[in-house]
Amino acid sequence: MAANSAGHGRRRGDRGPLGGDWFDRGERPMGGRRARMFDGSELRLVLLKLIADTPRHGYDLIRAIEALTAGAYAPSPGVVYPTLTLLDKMGLIEEQRSEGAKKRFAATEAGRTHLSEHAEQVEVLMARLHALGARRERVDPAPIRRAMGNLKVALGETFGRGDVPPERMHDVAAMIDELAQRVERLK
Repeated sequence: MAANSAGHGRRRGDRGPLGGDWFDRGERPMGGRRARMFDGSELRLVLLKLIADTPRHGYDLIRAIEALTAGAYAPSPGVVYPTLTLLDKMGLIEEQRSEGAKKRFAATEAGRTHLSEHAEQVEVLMARLHALGARRERVDPAPIRRAMGNLKVALGETFGRGDVPPERMHDVAAMIDELAQRVERLK
């Protein structure tokens, strides 16, 4: 484990201070890869629930999940579209007539029955999505990301020339260290 300047351990794969994602701390396993939000059967239930609520295209499903999580999670098309194909083959959804080339799906009677048989699990999965969205809204990192971006630009413009005296570099490093300590005392 590498340590950051404040001495706290960070896992390999976490990005550094000027562009890192400090708001996902604790959600990545060793190696820096994110844990999956759902396993295959869970995603099938979530997609089926959303389709049962309102017939949708694959892209609509991705955006609906992203909206439920306030942008914190959006399944990839490479996971959604094969899952839709599977749900269709299982007879739980069926394609509806729609304008354009997009396939819109609706839940079949078998799909609605499947949802009612798994109602408790569906409720837990939807609660997981809503909780992630609520957490994201409570801890909106946008102002911090903007400020970090400003710092990155200022450092690049100041130190990118290469003609900065070492004492100025030490002064700036001390300012950043002091700010880090002040932020940690806010806890």
